[in-house]
Amino acid sequence: MILRPLSPGGDIPAPLLAELTALYASQHEFHTLSGDFPDPGDIRPEQVAAALAGELAHPDAQVLLARAEGRLVAIAITLAHHPDPDDPDPWIGLLMVDAAERKKGYGRRIATLVEERFRADGRDAVRLAVLDGNTKGLAFWTALGYRVVAHRPDRALGRPCAVLRKALRATEGADRTDAVAP
Repeated sequence: MILRPLSPGGDIPAPLLAELTALYASQHEFHTLSGDFPDPGDIRPEQVAAALAGELAHPDAQVLLARAEGRLVAIAITLAHHPDPDDPDPWIGLLMVDAAERKKGYGRRIATLVEERFRADGRDAVRLAVLDGNTKGLAFWTALGYRVVAHRPDRALGRPCAVLRKALRATEGADRTDAVAP
């Protein structure tokens, strides 16, 4: 698996945008829950481009594209520093695997690669938020060792979610519960 960052600034090349749009559209159930797109059954390239441009506008954000055998199989969006200065941890803002590629281990592998990146940067833990009602997402992250440390509305849209945290270093207390809203 190859994990490469999407370059900030500029237009996304049309073939890549088509791949990204197909990936986003494959996750109809998630987008129905999240409300990120006006019509989850009709996600358009310009909407995906705008969503990714919004993510990349944050200086600490990174959009990572995951390819296997040349195919785009997933996307991960990370945030090296949370906007809340009291939150010391980096965040995984999104990990989305193409619905046709689920249950092949890609999500687990990408999560591991993201954790390794943060660990290599000297980070002690990583956090993420799972929207209420996303039972599959919550089961996935808890199976990977993430623990719920809070329940709060997300910062962007006020949607209720669980905040999860995973220690990246053995010396760090894995049961730390001081969480900050996503």
